[in-house]
Amino acid sequence: MQTRPKILVIGGGFGGLSAVRALRAAAADILLIDRCNHHTFQPLLYQVATAGLAAPSIAAPLRHILRSQRNVTVLLAEVLRIDLEGRSVEAGGVSYPYDFLIVATGSTHAYFGHEEWARCAPGLKTLDDGLRIRARILTAFERAEATADPIEQKDWLTFLIIGAGATGVELAGTLAEIARHTLKREFRHIDPASARILLIEAGARVLPSFPASLSANAERQLERLGVSVRTGHAVTGIDELGVCLGEERISARTVLWAAGVAASPLGASLGVDLDRAGRVRVTAELAVPGIRRSSSLVIWRRYPAARCRRSRRPQSRWGSTRRRPFSRSAPAGRCARFAIGASALLPPSAAWGRSSTSAGFVSPGLLPGGSGSRLTFTF
Repeated sequence: MQTRPKILVIGGGFGGLSAVRALRAAAADILLIDRCNHHTFQPLLYQVATAGLAAPSIAAPLRHILRSQRNVTVLLAEVLRIDLEGRSVEAGGVSYPYDFLIVATGSTHAYFGHEEWARCAPGLKTLDDGLRIRARILTAFERAEATADPIEQKDWLTFLIIGAGATGVELAGTLAEIARHTLKREFRHIDPASARILLIEAGARVLPSFPASLSANAERQLERLGVSVRTGHAVTGIDELGVCLGEERISARTVLWAAGVAASPLGASLGVDLDRAGRVRVTAELAVPGIRRSSSLVIWRRYPAARCRRSRRPQSRWGSTRRRPFSRSAPAGRCARFAIGASALLPPSAAWGRSSTSAGFVSPGLLPGGSGSRLTFTF
């Protein structure tokens, strides 16, 4: 009697959740493990951090999202170890076996060797981070209102964001709007509009991953909002009272970190070659060197259905055929695609019924050089 393959997914973020939902028709048992019981829409985390949105507005329980998908079990636990040879994952003191492993643990903050800065300059990655930053921002205005010392008041009303990527730009712009508009006439002893918002970037321009014209436009809009943008300045020190930019010292009681990200530390436990950011290195064939039979590791990512030229069958709006891979009834030779950006490490492949499939998912957080490449997978 042939048993159903076990697919284990670590992480309920965009990658892991997309992978699970794409496999809703798979003839397999899926176990989704996450250390939180909710999925967070990360692009709007800055709105929670700046009190624009309540936490439930951008978070939803994973069990509720997947309640109608019968082949999925959701488990609240933190993965501590991955045993590639034994094909098992240790979480919460229990070992869970798998046939296929999807690692979609995302990324974390990168302080470039200065982990002690995290205490004074929190980053924004999770819902808890957003709530802590919101409390930090609102408390700063309250402390400024309560003090009679003008110097201390100025320090409390100085907000410094390090890193002018998308998160840093969003935080700076929203903070300026809060100070200039939202909190207007809310206080008796301070003028929130006098708050100083500084955006510090070590590179030559804001939003360095965007075209130069868009970066220039974004900088102009930030300055119109009242944000002071300083590019070409690297941070050399952070403490509870301010930041050092080389020889220059800026006093600020609220410092937020948006300067860099690193891959999930889980990747380092795999014993494979990593890049400087902790991401798993892959070959030109998207295989992971050093992992047994790693040729079964491929990248799938979202792209338009119109690019699928080999199949004439109707495509769904997600770019996949009506019948899914991993399904016993899938006909051979058809083009199959997923709308997935998760990561995976697949040791051996498995033969299921008449279809032999060996596939996995690789995320931007674990791979150097972006979010993967387009791939047509046939079976």
